[in-house]
Amino acid sequence: MNRHRIITWLGIFGILLAVYLLFEQVTQPSFRPCTINATVNCDAIIDGPVARTLGIPTPLFGLAGYIAIVFFAMKKRLKEVFWFASGGLAFCLYIAYIELVQLRVICPVCILCQLTMISIFVLSIQSRSKNKAPPTDSTSKL
Repeated sequence: MNRHRIITWLGIFGILLAVYLLFEQVTQPSFRPCTINATVNCDAIIDGPVARTLGIPTPLFGLAGYIAIVFFAMKKRLKEVFWFASGGLAFCLYIAYIELVQLRVICPVCILCQLTMISIFVLSIQSRSKNKAPPTDSTSKL
């Protein structure tokens, strides 16, 4: 399977995760399967201090980023995928720092988002390095 297809599927998975977090934030259901206890829960993203970034629901940033990644991966424009994955990874690391260090909580859905973005980032780096490899001259004589 080509890297751009894997990135596309990972991006679709990221979209589903972001939609889930956004749905939880907007609807505020009484049953939250992601909330297991005081330490392992998604409330830091849904209701807590990182629920909004620059006044915008934080899951919308992830949703927009994953949509862009899927769009560019489907167009096989891996340079753009790399740049969106770089920004997405930086944003994920920022959210992870706040969750783990400052709030001392673990959001299982956020961890999945972060692992997905790391995977996309690594695949985009591999794709870029593969595309930059010097061409081999098959006609050269030994």
